[in-house]
This record gives sequence, structure tokens and C-alpha cells, in this order.
Amino acid sequence: MKRTQESPIWTLCLLAAVLLSWAAVPATTQADEEEAMPETPAAASEERRAEIASQLGLEAEKLADLDVRPLYTFEEGEVHVYLAYLQEAIPDLRERVVYLGRKNLGQPYSLHLLGEFPFETYDPLPLYNLEQSDCVVFAEHTLAMALSDDWPSFFTMLQRIRYQNGRIGVVTRNHYTESDWNANNSWLVEDMSAQLAGEDVVHMRQTIRRSNFLANRYDLERDIPDRVWNDVYVPHQRVPEIEDQLEDGDLVNVMVGRNASSAYATHVGMIVHGEDGTVNFLHSTRPRVREESFSDYIGRYVDSEERRLEENRPILYGFKFLRLREDPLQTLREIDGPAAPVVSYTPDAEFVIPEEDIVED
Repeated sequence: MKRTQESPIWTLCLLAAVLLSWAAVPATTQADEEEAMPETPAAASEERRAEIASQLGLEAEKLADLDVRPLYTFEEGEVHVYLAYLQEAIPDLRERVVYLGRKNLGQPYSLHLLGEFPFETYDPLPLYNLEQSDCVVFAEHTLAMALSDDWPSFFTMLQRIRYQNGRIGVVTRNHYTESDWNANNSWLVEDMSAQLAGEDVVHMRQTIRRSNFLANRYDLERDIPDRVWNDVYVPHQRVPEIEDQLEDGDLVNVMVGRNASSAYATHVGMIVHGEDGTVNFLHSTRPRVREESFSDYIGRYVDSEERRLEENRPILYGFKFLRLREDPLQTLREIDGPAAPVVSYTPDAEFVIPEEDIVED
């Protein structure tokens, strides 16, 4: 199946999983599937947990149970309780992001999880899924939970992250990583790629043909101009030199392709540091959410590069790194107003493209 830089992110997550299997990742065995995942450390000590429970009017025993259970086993009501607890137990946003990401270690991987139901039926899948994830769902759910203190605020924040200006609809969904997701969530993350790469930054250019994508994927006719997107990324050869500048919670776009100047993001995840200081990659990929050495992840691609080129398959070119802003909620309030996040559903809403990004015939 041919993929180009125009492929949307949900399709590219599947491609990433396949590429990993081609990159000398050992085949999954039954023993691997049955391997017990490490427990997430409790978010707070027993004494602190009891204090928070008393403060919020929650049951300390219930919190103790939630503290040791994987997040993907939670029901909606349990998420509601736990998010309120986490805001007190882990007040730092970056630490909450890492904690919540690791709390989903072992979450089963599955593609095509989310859609716009019940608002639309072009993609009749639900607006959230707690039990499974793909690379994007994992990142979005983790971020939305870290920014929220109860179920309603999580659900609303999730849609604000998934859609342009929080307008729910298949047309306004952030299908494309660089031009949609990164750009529309600039209130949440800052692109650090140019700063990290310096003079070695690689410039890239994409042409986004959204009308073609919507027609082919959803049989949906929309007259949306083609869009040009210019961007930059860090070549993978530079990663060892800049690893010490990466921070917990940094989002990662994995840039692949057949030409360095037209690379595209095929996978996303986040940076976390191990107890020994090792820079690790936390991401959702087949068969489940995993944490591994970032250098090992890169190595698998590099080791298979010659074979990939011979078979005309995409190779790894580099990464984009995006850093959580210091106070993203305040930044969002400046955009949405004091009621932020603001989410809406407007039938047949159009995707807004800045005039300077439109490709002329």
C-alpha cells in the first residue's frame, strides 16, 4: 500500500506499527502477551492519599485501589474520581503527563478507535476509548487527563485537542500531524525542533490535499483548497547530541519518507526518563503501550535502512520535538475566553486554512 506525505495521522500509526515489525522487532509470542506489566507507583504516599481523600471527600480505600490499577481498566466514574485526586497528588503538569502515560503501560493497541458518533456518522466510532489506544489516542488521552480534574473537563479537553478550535466534525478533525495537530495545539505545545537542531535543522515541505482525503476515506465531497505546509525537524543523527536537552513529557513526531525534504510524521509518542537517567520513548504501538530506550528505537530503523531502500520503503529521517507550555490553560483562556476549553458541534463546519498556506492552481 503506497503512503505519501499526504497520509493522515491515524493511517500513519498503522504504518508505524508495520514498519516496526519490519525493523527487526522480535515477533510477539504468547509469553510476551501474558507478561505481567509493571505496576505504576502510587501517585502519593498512604498518608498523603488519606489527606487528599479527606480534603476532597473521597474514599481513601478507593483511591488506594485506583493507585495500583492500570488506567485502561478504569470506568468513567473512576476516571472522574482519580483525576481530582491527581491534581492534588501531582501538582506539576509534566509529572502528571508522565505518570498518566506510564499508568497505561500494557494498554492494548488498536487502530481506528475514534470517530464523531453520535454527532456524525461519516466515522461512526465514539469520541473516546479508555480500554485501547493507537499512538494518537494514547497521546491525546494522556494530555487531556493531565489537564483535567474530573470526567466532564477531560471529555471536553479531549475534543478541544482533537479538533480545530474544538469544533467536532470529521472535516475539522486534526487528521494531519504537522499542519493540523501541532499547529492547532500550539496553545498546548511549543515546537522545539529548530532550537534543538540549530544549523543542522532539516527543512521540509508538504502539500495537503484535504478534499481528496475526505472523498477517498469518507466519500465526503468538500471544496477545500490544497494547502502548502513548510516545517522543520531534527535529523536522527543529531539526537545523541541533543538528548540531554529533552525533557519529560516532550511530544515526539517520528519523521519518515523517501526524501528528506518531504518527510512526514508516521508515529507519535513522548519522552520520559528512566530512573538511571536514560532517555526513553513512551508510545502506543503493537501489541501494547510500551516504554523503551529512545536510542534502541532509532537503532531498529537505522539497522534496517539498507533493506528498506532496496524495497522502496520509507526510512527514518528524524524527529520533531514539542514541549509542553508552562501554563497552557492560561494560554487557552486567551483564545477561548474564561470558559476554556470551548467545544462545539456545527454541522458541515469547514476547516479554516490561512490564506498564505493555500496552494494556487
